[in-house]
Amino acid sequence: MKTDIKLAGVGGQGILSIATVIGEAATAAGLSLKQAEVHGMSQRGGDVQSDLRLSTGPISSDLIPLGGADMILSMEPMEALRYLPYLGPEGIVVTSSKPFVNIPDYPDEAALMEELDALPGLMRMDINEVALRIQAPRSANMVLLGMAARNLTILSPEELRKAIRSVFGRKGEKVVEDNLKAFDAGYESIQ
Repeated sequence: MKTDIKLAGVGGQGILSIATVIGEAATAAGLSLKQAEVHGMSQRGGDVQSDLRLSTGPISSDLIPLGGADMILSMEPMEALRYLPYLGPEGIVVTSSKPFVNIPDYPDEAALMEELDALPGLMRMDINEVALRIQAPRSANMVLLGMAARNLTILSPEELRKAIRSVFGRKGEKVVEDNLKAFDAGYESIQ
């Protein structure tokens, strides 16, 4: 069994925290893991992406080939579209529906949503609104991970929850609880 995930977003949105949580869960579950990251101008709102390859067997490369991703997990809808060439034929896209407009020529939001909605395997939601509603505004990335967990069959939701506890534990119980609450809100929003 294997799962290839392309994570995408904009600097500061928490993409690398999602990668860390999934990596921690995979390691604890005894899975093979390879990861590659690109976070060039991330501190200035630039593109951040990470390839996560999880498997019950050996993994040859840390890079996902074109057409090989099982999932695109994106904090930003335009970034989800940027990486569509990596999505496999049965792959799904899990993304925020709220754009992070950080460039002057950002595409028209209605056209962006129309393009996303044409995808056969799409889950999108305003994760920032959910995070605000549950009073965990800095945990929108964990809302997104919770959404994805329904289709991340190589790891159980409980394995991901344990990893959240481990990764955020040094930041205190309030941060752990906010991130768990966000994960659960995302998980419960997808039926």
